[in-house]
Amino acid sequence: MNSDTPSTPAMTDMPRRWPHGILGAIGRGLRGKCPACGEGRLFRAYLKVADNCPACGEELHHHRADDFPAYLVIIITGHILVPIVLAVETEIVPPIWLSVTLWPTLAFATALALLQPVKGAVVAVQWFGGLHGFEAARNARQAAAR
Repeated sequence: MNSDTPSTPAMTDMPRRWPHGILGAIGRGLRGKCPACGEGRLFRAYLKVADNCPACGEELHHHRADDFPAYLVIIITGHILVPIVLAVETEIVPPIWLSVTLWPTLAFATALALLQPVKGAVVAVQWFGGLHGFEAARNARQAAAR
């Protein structure tokens, strides 16, 4: 246990509600919840993953998301905004000052809105697959399923 996370009897007595497959884990990660129990917060700050789940005590410090969430956010933001920009710029033709102000602001806001959920999904995929130190979590989940 981490010294930041209070050790309570509820953490050990709480029955685990494992996710239903990888999509369940990804859904929990997208919502910023612990991939193991779906209750505790995955993040302790905007992009800082908690060392342990405050609800179930699952160790989360193993993750190695690195730059992958940012790459995914760039791709998603581009796929959302490029068709909109092309449609607006060819059909409506707004003044240049509006285009120069609107599109970068919209891209920045979209990227900020997507970054935390995408990082949560990446951490959840790593947790579900037993990658980068999450082997014990995967083994415990598989043993409970037997």
